[in-house]
Amino acid sequence: MTFLLLLLACFDPNAPVNPGDDEAFIYEVPKGSTAGGIGPSLAENQLIPGELQWKMYLRNTDASCLKAGKFNVRPSMSMNELLETLCGVPLADDVPFTVVEGWRIGDIDKALAANGWIANGEFIEVATKKSVDTPFEITSPTLEGYLYPETYMVSPDNFDSTKFIERQLVTFQERFLTENADNLAGHSLHEIVVMASMLEREEPKPSNRSLVSGIIWNRVNKNWQLGIDATSRYTLEDWNDRKAFLRNLKDPDEPYNTRLKKGMPPGAIGNPTQSSLEAAITPKETEYWFYLHDHEGNLHPARNGDEHDRNRAKYNVY
Repeated sequence: MTFLLLLLACFDPNAPVNPGDDEAFIYEVPKGSTAGGIGPSLAENQLIPGELQWKMYLRNTDASCLKAGKFNVRPSMSMNELLETLCGVPLADDVPFTVVEGWRIGDIDKALAANGWIANGEFIEVATKKSVDTPFEITSPTLEGYLYPETYMVSPDNFDSTKFIERQLVTFQERFLTENADNLAGHSLHEIVVMASMLEREEPKPSNRSLVSGIIWNRVNKNWQLGIDATSRYTLEDWNDRKAFLRNLKDPDEPYNTRLKKGMPPGAIGNPTQSSLEAAITPKETEYWFYLHDHEGNLHPARNGDEHDRNRAKYNVY
């Protein structure tokens, strides 16, 4: 007993354990750990004078506040500073997750499931049922088109589809809606989002999107068939499934078939970027009614069907 008292007197819980060693590193407290149980690990990392001193320290200190997780620590910390750190808020174990421009609800779900963060279909269910708190009114049948494409920092260990979708909606509001809510060019937000989603898929160059927007709005305003093949791909599990795409093009009951049905499709065909959203509300006034892309992706508009047919023949696009 006398030895232990002498040992306890040999260290000061407020004194640096390794003075001058200020190089920070991340120390992880495993789930289910006790303060006494991590003693060997703390000693191995030179964060305490020794296991025995740590045990003696804990006899006089309430360490029930210890949390599991990762923490920034330094060997120069005192034991009091160390315990205070390990009882604080753990570091966020976040990783980047990118929602690619134009991705559909299903594409996002597939990427999240592939990372092992959700079960297949979990994100789809929340987004299609709109079972979240929305920061603004969304009249679309689902949340397609409002799930803003961006790189988000997320926590893989406790990923929550509902909370993630709510973050995407807030980002949509901050990046686009707040500034443009009163400037939707006479259209509803639903119409703008649907238009922007088509522009995202139809025109790869943001600088051309206002012109393509003008052409498509010309067709919408005349109640023409839009003739946008991307809409007929929307319901495909694999966007590039050509056989299924060709079947959809011939199906008069396919609601997203804009070759056979007049006007806009019932909802967005993906989640557009700010560039496409802005092009949807700032269409270029134009005399063009048709357009195509050559094999290098260059845009070629046309004023009428004959001119469009000549462009088709010239650039071998059918």
